[in-house]
Amino acid sequence: MFNLKGRVAVISGASSGLGKQMSYAFANQGANLVLLARRIERLEELKVELEKLGVEVLPVKCDVTSTEDINNAARLSEERFGKVDILVNCAGSSKDAGVLEMTDDEWDFTIATDQTSVFKMTRAFAGLMKKNNYGRVINIASMYGLVGNDEIPTIAYHSSKGGVVNFTRAAAAELAKYNITVNAICPGYFYTELTTAVLDTERFQEFAKTHVPLKRYGKEGELNASAIFLASDEASYVTGVILPVDGGYTCV
Repeated sequence: MFNLKGRVAVISGASSGLGKQMSYAFANQGANLVLLARRIERLEELKVELEKLGVEVLPVKCDVTSTEDINNAARLSEERFGKVDILVNCAGSSKDAGVLEMTDDEWDFTIATDQTSVFKMTRAFAGLMKKNNYGRVINIASMYGLVGNDEIPTIAYHSSKGGVVNFTRAAAAELAKYNITVNAICPGYFYTELTTAVLDTERFQEFAKTHVPLKRYGKEGELNASAIFLASDEASYVTGVILPVDGGYTCV
């Protein structure tokens, strides 16, 4: 089960963090990869490592807030592989502040990077999937798209990820007629370049032990199985699903 050999997976935000981890996961299942990020030098380094696993890898410099960059990445993907089967919308960033303190620029940056980018990426790559009447779109949202929190004020992040959650449902309904499934994963606390400084503080480690039933952060690789499942042929009847991978944070 879950063999992705011959499939082509596009992963945004692949230069670090969860996107990089998922790149290895998809390569290990046999998928050829299109890796997108702004830091092309990191993608080139990652390409060398992933090709040792016997897959083809196309690195593309892409700012996911740029329609031009996204459309160019879609064109290059089709030219290289002739199709796209899987899209993982993993790129993201955030400016953190509360509703009373957040500036317009901080809000606009976060919404553009975390929400509007998902729309633009899906529009471009689902258009390619439609041609072959097959596709898997996997949006990386957040458990913060399902609930609020009283520890770190980050109103735009909550709002953008909540938008991704319902975008997923709406896109799943629209794209089903093209045999394209659209699902979202809502990670809990995982280490990335954006989260390490906060997660490593003694205060936040105590907060996690109190609020996460499993009493720990997610470990590297613990998000991969959910993405591989949703990308697989076996998950052909799963669409519009919002899957928390959060150690139980949103169940209490």
